[in-house]
Amino acid sequence: MQPTTPILEARNICKSFHDPVSIQVLKNISFAIHKGEFVSLTGKSGCGKSTLLYILSTMDTDYEGQLYIDGILMAEKKEAELAQVRNSKIGFVFQFHYLLNEFTVLKNVMLPGLKLQKYADAEVEHRAMEKLTMLGVAHLANKKANLISGGEKQRVAIARALINDPHIIMGDEPTGNLDKKNSDIVFDIFQQLATEFGQTLLIVTHDPNFASKTSRIITMEDGRMI
Repeated sequence: MQPTTPILEARNICKSFHDPVSIQVLKNISFAIHKGEFVSLTGKSGCGKSTLLYILSTMDTDYEGQLYIDGILMAEKKEAELAQVRNSKIGFVFQFHYLLNEFTVLKNVMLPGLKLQKYADAEVEHRAMEKLTMLGVAHLANKKANLISGGEKQRVAIARALINDPHIIMGDEPTGNLDKKNSDIVFDIFQQLATEFGQTLLIVTHDPNFASKTSRIITMEDGRMI
Protein backbone atom coordinates (compact mmCIF):
# COMPACT_ATOMS: atom_id res chain seq x y z
CA MET A 1 0.00 0.00 0.00
CA GLN A 2 1.31 3.45 -0.91
CA PRO A 3 1.92 5.78 2.03
CA THR A 4 -0.74 8.47 2.16
CA THR A 5 1.57 11.49 2.04
CA PRO A 6 3.72 11.70 -1.10
CA ILE A 7 7.30 12.91 -0.70
CA LEU A 8 6.63 15.39 -3.50
CA GLU A 9 3.39 16.48 -5.11
CA ALA A 10 2.77 18.98 -7.92
CA ARG A 11 -0.77 20.22 -8.49
CA ASN A 12 -1.58 22.15 -11.67
CA ILE A 13 1.84 23.80 -11.95
CA CYS A 14 1.88 26.45 -14.67
CA LYS A 15 4.77 28.72 -15.59
CA SER A 16 5.13 31.55 -18.10
CA PHE A 17 8.08 33.62 -19.21
CA HIS A 18 7.36 37.29 -20.00
CA ASP A 19 10.19 38.56 -22.17
CA PRO A 20 8.83 40.63 -23.90
CA VAL A 21 5.77 38.55 -24.83
CA SER A 22 4.21 35.96 -22.52
CA ILE A 23 5.04 32.36 -23.37
CA GLN A 24 3.57 29.56 -21.28
CA VAL A 25 6.30 26.97 -20.73
CA LEU A 26 4.55 24.66 -18.24
CA LYS A 27 0.87 23.75 -18.52
CA ASN A 28 -1.05 22.14 -15.66
CA ILE A 29 1.61 19.71 -14.46
CA SER A 30 0.25 17.37 -11.77
CA PHE A 31 1.85 14.24 -10.32
CA ALA A 32 2.97 12.75 -7.02
CA ILE A 33 6.11 10.81 -6.07
CA HIS A 34 6.11 8.41 -3.13
CA LYS A 35 8.94 7.24 -0.91
CA GLY A 36 11.37 4.86 -2.58
CA GLU A 37 10.25 5.62 -6.14
CA PHE A 38 12.93 6.09 -8.81
CA VAL A 39 11.30 8.39 -11.36
CA SER A 40 12.80 9.76 -14.56
CA LEU A 41 11.57 12.96 -16.19
CA THR A 42 12.20 12.88 -19.91
CA GLY A 43 11.36 14.64 -23.16
CA LYS A 44 13.01 16.59 -25.97
CA SER A 45 15.23 19.60 -25.35
CA GLY A 46 13.16 22.69 -24.60
CA CYS A 47 10.07 20.78 -23.43
CA GLY A 48 10.28 22.30 -19.94
CA LYS A 49 12.00 19.53 -17.94
CA SER A 50 14.67 21.69 -16.31
CA THR A 51 12.22 24.56 -15.77
CA LEU A 52 9.95 22.15 -13.91
CA LEU A 53 12.85 20.79 -11.85
CA TYR A 54 13.76 24.32 -10.74
CA ILE A 55 10.20 24.80 -9.48
CA LEU A 56 10.04 21.37 -7.79
CA SER A 57 13.35 22.07 -6.05
CA THR A 58 11.92 25.40 -4.71
CA MET A 59 14.62 27.43 -6.51
CA ASP A 60 12.02 29.09 -8.76
CA THR A 61 9.01 30.49 -6.89
CA ASP A 62 7.41 32.36 -9.80
CA TYR A 63 4.71 29.90 -10.88
CA GLU A 64 1.02 29.10 -10.51
CA GLY A 65 -0.31 25.96 -8.82
CA GLN A 66 0.75 24.14 -5.66
CA LEU A 67 3.93 22.34 -4.71
CA TYR A 68 3.97 20.11 -1.64
CA ILE A 69 7.12 18.59 -0.20
CA ASP A 70 6.51 16.04 2.52
CA GLY A 71 2.87 17.18 2.64
CA ILE A 72 3.77 20.82 3.30
CA LEU A 73 2.75 23.57 0.88
CA MET A 74 5.78 25.56 -0.31
CA ALA A 75 3.92 28.63 -1.61
CA GLU A 76 3.68 30.52 1.68
CA LYS A 77 7.29 29.99 2.71
CA LYS A 78 9.86 32.78 2.80
CA GLU A 79 13.19 32.41 1.01
CA ALA A 80 15.07 31.52 4.23
CA GLU A 81 12.55 28.73 4.92
CA LEU A 82 12.84 27.44 1.36
CA ALA A 83 16.64 27.41 1.67
CA GLN A 84 16.23 25.27 4.79
CA VAL A 85 13.91 22.88 2.91
CA ARG A 86 16.45 22.62 0.07
CA ASN A 87 19.31 21.90 2.41
CA SER A 88 17.53 19.40 4.67
CA LYS A 89 15.01 17.64 2.41
CA ILE A 90 16.45 17.77 -1.12
CA GLY A 91 19.75 16.42 -2.42
CA PHE A 92 20.97 17.72 -5.79
CA VAL A 93 23.06 16.03 -8.46
CA PHE A 94 23.74 18.05 -11.61
CA GLN A 95 25.32 17.33 -14.98
CA PHE A 96 28.39 19.24 -13.77
CA HIS A 97 29.47 18.10 -10.35
CA TYR A 98 30.13 21.62 -8.94
CA LEU A 99 32.81 20.37 -6.56
CA LEU A 100 35.08 23.01 -5.08
CA ASN A 101 38.58 22.34 -6.40
CA GLU A 102 40.41 23.95 -3.49
CA PHE A 103 38.79 21.52 -1.01
CA THR A 104 39.35 17.82 -0.45
CA VAL A 105 36.75 15.28 -1.50
CA LEU A 106 35.79 14.80 2.16
CA LYS A 107 35.32 18.53 2.77
CA ASN A 108 33.17 18.85 -0.37
CA VAL A 109 30.84 16.12 0.88
CA MET A 110 30.72 17.68 4.37
CA LEU A 111 29.77 21.20 3.23
CA PRO A 112 25.95 20.86 3.10
CA GLY A 113 26.08 19.02 6.45
CA LEU A 114 28.13 21.80 8.06
CA LYS A 115 25.70 24.35 6.62
CA LEU A 116 22.67 22.54 8.07
CA GLN A 117 24.24 22.60 11.57
CA LYS A 118 22.16 19.64 12.69
CA TYR A 119 25.18 17.60 13.79
CA ALA A 120 28.55 18.42 15.34
CA ASP A 121 31.42 18.74 12.85
CA ALA A 122 32.92 15.38 13.87
CA GLU A 123 29.58 13.65 13.27
CA VAL A 124 29.25 15.34 9.85
CA GLU A 125 32.72 14.06 8.97
CA HIS A 126 31.78 10.54 10.11
CA ARG A 127 28.59 10.64 8.01
CA ALA A 128 30.52 11.95 4.99
CA MET A 129 32.97 9.04 5.24
CA GLU A 130 30.03 6.62 5.45
CA LYS A 131 28.57 8.00 2.22
CA LEU A 132 31.95 7.92 0.43
CA THR A 133 32.45 4.31 1.57
CA MET A 134 28.97 3.35 0.36
CA LEU A 135 29.80 4.79 -3.08
CA GLY A 136 33.22 3.13 -3.28
CA VAL A 137 35.29 6.33 -3.20
CA ALA A 138 36.39 6.52 0.45
CA HIS A 139 40.03 6.10 -0.65
CA LEU A 140 39.78 9.53 -2.33
CA ALA A 141 38.68 11.37 0.83
CA ASN A 142 41.87 13.41 1.28
CA LYS A 143 42.51 14.13 -2.40
CA LYS A 144 41.81 17.57 -3.81
CA ALA A 145 38.62 17.49 -5.87
CA ASN A 146 40.39 18.58 -9.07
CA LEU A 147 42.70 15.53 -8.97
CA ILE A 148 40.03 12.84 -9.44
CA SER A 149 38.35 11.55 -12.62
CA GLY A 150 34.99 12.68 -14.02
CA GLY A 151 33.22 9.49 -12.95
CA GLU A 152 34.71 9.75 -9.46
CA LYS A 153 33.62 13.39 -9.22
CA GLN A 154 30.02 12.44 -9.97
CA ARG A 155 30.10 9.77 -7.26
CA VAL A 156 31.46 12.33 -4.81
CA ALA A 157 28.65 14.69 -5.87
CA ILE A 158 26.12 11.94 -5.08
CA ALA A 159 27.73 11.42 -1.66
CA ARG A 160 27.37 15.17 -1.07
CA ALA A 161 23.70 15.02 -2.11
CA LEU A 162 23.13 12.26 0.48
CA ILE A 163 24.90 13.89 3.43
CA ASN A 164 21.74 15.35 5.05
CA ASP A 165 19.60 12.23 4.43
CA PRO A 166 17.31 14.06 2.01
CA HIS A 167 13.70 13.03 1.45
CA ILE A 168 14.31 13.19 -2.29
CA ILE A 169 17.29 13.39 -4.62
CA MET A 170 16.79 15.52 -7.72
CA GLY A 171 19.15 15.15 -10.66
CA ASP A 172 19.46 17.34 -13.73
CA GLU A 173 21.12 15.22 -16.46
CA PRO A 174 23.53 13.66 -13.92
CA THR A 175 24.94 11.29 -16.56
CA GLY A 176 24.95 13.88 -19.37
CA ASN A 177 28.68 14.43 -19.12
CA LEU A 178 29.75 10.82 -18.58
CA ASP A 179 30.73 7.99 -20.90
CA LYS A 180 28.60 4.83 -20.99
CA LYS A 181 30.62 2.97 -18.37
CA ASN A 182 30.38 5.79 -15.82
CA SER A 183 26.72 6.45 -16.73
CA ASP A 184 25.97 2.82 -15.91
CA ILE A 185 27.82 3.13 -12.59
CA VAL A 186 25.79 6.20 -11.65
CA PHE A 187 22.55 4.50 -12.66
CA ASP A 188 23.41 1.44 -10.56
CA ILE A 189 24.13 3.70 -7.57
CA PHE A 190 20.73 5.39 -7.95
CA GLN A 191 19.03 2.01 -8.33
CA GLN A 192 20.73 0.72 -5.18
CA LEU A 193 19.74 3.85 -3.25
CA ALA A 194 16.09 3.30 -4.19
CA THR A 195 15.90 -0.45 -3.66
CA GLU A 196 18.17 -0.93 -0.65
CA PHE A 197 17.81 2.38 1.18
CA GLY A 198 14.29 3.47 0.16
CA GLN A 199 15.69 6.70 -1.28
CA THR A 200 13.30 8.68 -3.48
CA LEU A 201 14.76 9.96 -6.76
CA LEU A 202 13.56 12.29 -9.51
CA ILE A 203 16.05 12.42 -12.37
CA VAL A 204 15.80 14.60 -15.49
CA THR A 205 17.45 12.76 -18.36
CA HIS A 206 17.78 12.84 -22.16
CA ASP A 207 19.00 9.26 -22.14
CA PRO A 208 16.21 6.84 -23.15
CA ASN A 209 18.30 3.88 -21.97
CA PHE A 210 18.62 5.43 -18.49
CA ALA A 211 14.91 6.32 -18.34
CA SER A 212 13.76 2.87 -19.49
CA LYS A 213 15.38 1.24 -16.44
CA THR A 214 13.76 3.51 -13.82
CA SER A 215 10.61 2.46 -11.99
CA ARG A 216 8.50 5.17 -13.62
CA ILE A 217 8.87 7.57 -16.55
CA ILE A 218 7.20 10.98 -16.74
CA THR A 219 7.40 12.22 -20.33
CA MET A 220 6.98 15.88 -21.22
CA GLU A 221 6.21 17.55 -24.53
CA ASP A 222 5.67 21.29 -25.11
CA GLY A 223 5.30 22.02 -21.41
CA ARG A 224 2.77 19.27 -20.74
CA MET A 225 2.94 15.77 -19.34
CA ILE A 226 1.99 13.18 -21.96
